[in-house]
Amino acid sequence: MQPTLLILAAGMASRYGSMKQIQGFGPTGETIMDYSIYDAIRAGFGKVVFIIRKDFAEDFKAIFEPKLKGKIKTEYVFQEMNSFLGALEVPAERTKPWGTAHAVLCAKDTAKEPFAVINADDFYGRDAFAKAADFLNNQCNEKQYAIIGYELAKTLSEHGTVSRGVCEVDEKQNLVSINERTKIYRDNNDIMYEDETGKHTVPFNSSVSMNFWCFHPSLFPATQELFLGFVKENSSNIKAEFFIPIIAEDFIKNRGGYISVIPTSSKWFGVTYKEDAPTVKASVDKLVADKEYPASLWA
Repeated sequence: MQPTLLILAAGMASRYGSMKQIQGFGPTGETIMDYSIYDAIRAGFGKVVFIIRKDFAEDFKAIFEPKLKGKIKTEYVFQEMNSFLGALEVPAERTKPWGTAHAVLCAKDTAKEPFAVINADDFYGRDAFAKAADFLNNQCNEKQYAIIGYELAKTLSEHGTVSRGVCEVDEKQNLVSINERTKIYRDNNDIMYEDETGKHTVPFNSSVSMNFWCFHPSLFPATQELFLGFVKENSSNIKAEFFIPIIAEDFIKNRGGYISVIPTSSKWFGVTYKEDAPTVKASVDKLVADKEYPASLWA
């Protein structure tokens, strides 16, 4: 059974204004998502599930269906505010989506095989998808999940500070915790982060999460249970979000599970700041020039 790729794209409309304005970075207008899907296909993934908002489904399908037809199975899942709430109601003032773990939960009826989860607008690289496919095909089970770990130094922006989840691992390279570090930046030969207690250094080779997870479908019942508890606890906090690390922490601490941190040689890049866009385009151009990708991805 081939693994499935879940792409978290429900937040894209708010960031881009509309689906039609998704930024093209490749020589023939390829988006970052196109490169992820291409890498997933060559790593052996059998299906891609787009988690989107219902109100831009038509625009989305018009962009992706023509180029993916015959290359990989596609399915669409809608992350709506009332999805999986059961008898609970959406707090009246809430407009913000419930977060990434809720988006994954929305794919409960679609992802019946081991699956990976990625962000729509992050470039992860060929090696990352190959490593994820190998894990999902050969090691993933009810007690063993994984996260692809990126070298911190390969995920910084030249145009400002970034926030990263720094992975703490045990001697078997299993995840212990993810420590959110905000205001991370390069300072001469060091990488620093700042918090309320001051400035601190972070090792260059620290492994960080860029939200590339590998899960077994047995995750869904526990996630649904956690989500309902989260909604009850946060009914008055209209900005609280149910993030994937909440599921991961529960899996490790309460369900006897392990999450491997799998290192990748890939360089991550994404558009944290609008000034990052030319750097992303230059990175893609170089990969095409180096024959890592064809000039026209879907030709």
